[in-house]
Amino acid sequence: MATDGTDGDLLAVSDLHVAYEENRAIVERLRPRSEGDWLIVAGDVGDVVEDVERTLTLLSRRFARVVWVPGNHELWTLKRDRHPLRGVARYEHLVEVCRALGVLTPEDPYPVWTGARGSVRIAPLFTLYDYSFLTPGTSTPAESMAAARAAGVVCSDEHLLHPDPHPTREAWCHARVSASEQRLAAVAGDLPLVLVNHWPLVREPTRVLRHPQFAQWCGTERTADWHTRFGAALVVYGHLHVPRTTTHDGVRFEEVSIGYPREWGHRGLREDLARVVLRGARA
Repeated sequence: MATDGTDGDLLAVSDLHVAYEENRAIVERLRPRSEGDWLIVAGDVGDVVEDVERTLTLLSRRFARVVWVPGNHELWTLKRDRHPLRGVARYEHLVEVCRALGVLTPEDPYPVWTGARGSVRIAPLFTLYDYSFLTPGTSTPAESMAAARAAGVVCSDEHLLHPDPHPTREAWCHARVSASEQRLAAVAGDLPLVLVNHWPLVREPTRVLRHPQFAQWCGTERTADWHTRFGAALVVYGHLHVPRTTTHDGVRFEEVSIGYPREWGHRGLREDLARVVLRGARA
């Protein structure tokens, strides 16, 4: 169990997408407010291992502790990547990169962070998706996918995110969900949890998507009750590129993505690029 001081805030950000020069400039602006600040990075740092490592190296030197979870982009296998690993092997390599930097991952003990309102346990997760967030008007994953293809909405994961050695992305998702459920059940009731995942744990946030067909690449119904079942005080996620605060069953959900330059260039950037999701104990 990792514990640190109580002076700093808990901040969160996701979807840095540092393949874009404009977004790399944003990363340069990500700095702690105090020496004790922790930073949650909720996935989609970059598309190749080198970019992920470079970015997390920078952030781990600035913040007292960094907690990372993978997004779909980190799991892509691109020809230009110096580490053309696929599936589980790729994820495990990224975990080792993080451990060398002192960055916490979903494979590490859940750390305890203490702030102004007491202690919470931060649970970084990696769940993927299983196409169960069906396109409206469809009743099976096959129908949902057909509707998406007919609308010209197909996630690049279909070509770039490989599930090896699992036979499908759904199978990998179900394996990750089962393993995560066991770990969460083992600590539930001890301290309030901060659940961190790249994909939203509930379907509701996807209903604002411009293309509702894209929801099937955004999570799994198998996590729909985790925020209540496991006693979450807060849920942090990204992926949707719709940064906002919502409440579900009395639990606060924070979508903390930066997104692509064309998106944040249109809506503007928040002044607090890394959002304070919990306040530290300092005066």
